[in-house]
Amino acid sequence: MKTIVICSGGLDSVILAHKVATEKQLTGLLSFDYGQRHKKELEFAKLCAERLGAPHSIIDISDVGAALSGSALTDNVDVPDGHYAEESMKITVVPNRNAIMLSIAYGIASAQKAEAVAAAFHGGDHFIYPDCRPAFVDAFEAMQNQALEGLSEIKLYTPYLNLTKADIAAEGARLNIPFIETWSCYKGGAQHCGRCGTCVERREAFHLANVNDPTKYDDPDYWQDAVKKAEAA
Repeated sequence: MKTIVICSGGLDSVILAHKVATEKQLTGLLSFDYGQRHKKELEFAKLCAERLGAPHSIIDISDVGAALSGSALTDNVDVPDGHYAEESMKITVVPNRNAIMLSIAYGIASAQKAEAVAAAFHGGDHFIYPDCRPAFVDAFEAMQNQALEGLSEIKLYTPYLNLTKADIAAEGARLNIPFIETWSCYKGGAQHCGRCGTCVERREAFHLANVNDPTKYDDPDYWQDAVKKAEAA
């Protein structure tokens, strides 16, 4: 199945790209510059494409991102520290981000005669991000079937949709992913902060999967307190 992978450069999407390259026909990686403060993640998507010998396109939708104001990822709003389960993490939602990216990806997939678009949504996203949930995936695919009727038949491939981040980390280990060549931190500093929701989730996932985490964090131990706080809530 000819498949385009939406790859941010993060842990999940890089592992997904390797999975597709192993199990299907990877036709290219697609990344988006939506004005995110952690734009350096795109460098890691490029590394992934080079490693897999796959074409890589970066689509500039930064003007669109600027209009989607109010998110800590695209606006002058502090990225909160803590666990993803905390209510404060909803400030990291960029409204309709995945719907916009997927619509573009489907158009490109149709033009390139691809048969699937792959996205690394997973179970840990469901609490915060509505456009990562199973209902969204089903509805989006149904909508695209109508939008491209008579032109293309494209599947939305989301193999991690009901898996945990730890499950994904374990698969990454099986695929021998160079984890150090992935980027998660929303703050976009010189190295991972260790305190934002995605850093905490990353560190916890490696721990639960019993996989060595080579990531350098500014605060490597904060995740344990964040997890305890979330469990107590």
